[in-house]
Amino acid sequence: MHAYRSHTCAELNKSNVGETVRLSGWVHRVRDHGGLLFIDLRDHYGITQVMADPDSPVFAEIEKVRSEWCIRIDGNVLARDESLVNDKLPTGEVEVFIRDIEVLGKADELPLMVFGEQEYPEETRLRYRYLDLRREKMQQNMLLRSNMVQSIRKRMWDKGFNEYQTPIITASSPEGARDFLVPSRLHPGKFYALPQAPQQFKQLMMVSGFDKYFQIAPCFRDEDPRADRSPTDFYQLDLEMSFVTQQDVFDTIQPVMQGVFEEFGGGRKVDSEWPQISYRDAALWYGSDKPDLRNPIKMQVVSEHFAGSGFAIFAKLLEQEGTEVRAIPAPKGGSRKFCDRMNAFAQKEGLPGMGYIFWRKQSPDSIAQERGITVKEVNALVKSGEITLGNEAAGPLAKNIGPERTEAIRQQLGLDVGDAAFFLGGKPKAFEGVAGRARNVIGEELGLTDKDRFAFAWVVDFPIYEADEETGKIDFEHNPFSMPQGGMEALNGNPLEVLGYQYDLACNGYELVSGAIRNHRPEIMFKAFEIAGYGKDEVEKRFGGMVNAFQYGAPPHGGCAAGIDRMVMLLADEANIREVIMFPMNQRAEDLMMSAPSEPMSDQLMELGLRVIPQDQ
Repeated sequence: MHAYRSHTCAELNKSNVGETVRLSGWVHRVRDHGGLLFIDLRDHYGITQVMADPDSPVFAEIEKVRSEWCIRIDGNVLARDESLVNDKLPTGEVEVFIRDIEVLGKADELPLMVFGEQEYPEETRLRYRYLDLRREKMQQNMLLRSNMVQSIRKRMWDKGFNEYQTPIITASSPEGARDFLVPSRLHPGKFYALPQAPQQFKQLMMVSGFDKYFQIAPCFRDEDPRADRSPTDFYQLDLEMSFVTQQDVFDTIQPVMQGVFEEFGGGRKVDSEWPQISYRDAALWYGSDKPDLRNPIKMQVVSEHFAGSGFAIFAKLLEQEGTEVRAIPAPKGGSRKFCDRMNAFAQKEGLPGMGYIFWRKQSPDSIAQERGITVKEVNALVKSGEITLGNEAAGPLAKNIGPERTEAIRQQLGLDVGDAAFFLGGKPKAFEGVAGRARNVIGEELGLTDKDRFAFAWVVDFPIYEADEETGKIDFEHNPFSMPQGGMEALNGNPLEVLGYQYDLACNGYELVSGAIRNHRPEIMFKAFEIAGYGKDEVEKRFGGMVNAFQYGAPPHGGCAAGIDRMVMLLADEANIREVIMFPMNQRAEDLMMSAPSEPMSDQLMELGLRVIPQDQ
């Protein structure tokens, strides 16, 4: 028999009854039933119930066993009584009577329990990650990640892509985040960088004639942590193709992503229609460039209904250049209680409040006041059919702008009795983020967001440039390496109207994919950077390797990168990306388990020619 096991803890069933077996694993739980000792023995594959009574030759040893001890047992497979069968376990029809036991590794008092679903502070979980990872949910998340990566690789190979590896130590190349710098021992005073992405190398591969590349690539960015972003490193499905258009990239990546989500989505619906939404429309309709289309709410511009109206705040605001008023429809949100809740939400977001109108059934009181008759007379007229109660708008805004304007708003938004609308005004960039978050809250609170679904959308037509509001200086708003739509001709016009062949894929409110058709023409690249104030010398200094390569017959090419960690987070239905990374950093970019970052030893610094300057506290 094998030194440690003849079976895993998920393999035994009724067909093994009568066999002598050997199992190894961790003590998941110990139960003492009046002289009978039951142990749930756990390994990576599952759980088997093992048991002993005083007749067992090792009963005294078994009594000493505690949670999370690592043990080996030998024993006989017995059938459980029918009334004791556990249908929730693959091994639930059997148990193993222990004849021999060996303690492979004792466990000290546990800082966190593996059995059960107790909540522990994240700092504790990360400090003792090896224990945290023993928990069933974490085992499932990591297995999901592994299986998903395997599936992605197969799908990419099946599409004719080849996997190549790019350097981990390279030159600093700003990609929109801070680099992690690595000092060079052989070249004192100079530094390498860990790659923020394999961007330049994969483009150079296309210049080298490799038609289709992919890689499950590690990327390193010194970023501030967020729930959906690791502060140090992450993995992405990185791909690039030659002689392709934007649509070719979409047609390549969609079946891969859709197939992965169908395979691992646990039966949730995966949309097959992926709309293409312009960046500007996404900002207008959803308040975000990563819209959650499970929520059907679309925001609209309603400035015309407030211009010159009795609501002075919006009326005066609209007299300023570049301002507008947008409405967030809220079907079935037409109660003062809900409107007050959303108003409180806006105040938490730092706004004075959020205007609203809600529509209700017209009351006899309002008709009586309007016609100068009694409520009793109104009720009589309603009963006789001479008057039909319609709908009426309520709320402070409705009183200020009057019934004609509120009715026009209602019709534009397609709302009815029992519905509401919320309003924000100003320069769109100043309130779009809050509007987008309000839209999400409204969708959640009113049950409009379909939780059992993965909804994808391509966000396209990103503007390449933006102007600083104070100085008017033109700079890049998005990826400077995207090919401008219209090429050189577009760059000779108004920079703020130049759009790039750049695209993101959003799913359920998260950005999963980002990519572009690349600017492979040196003369167009130099012109694009010149508009943003970067001279030819600076471009050659920063991106010399790639720019030089483009002088030697670069093909049109494009690609994208999909975030592996974020995909697993969505598939595992987790809200925090650290739940799907084996050994993540904490919120302060610290590895509590390995005590990183740590202070270097003095001889290491001397060898590198470095000195640490203490920071003022």
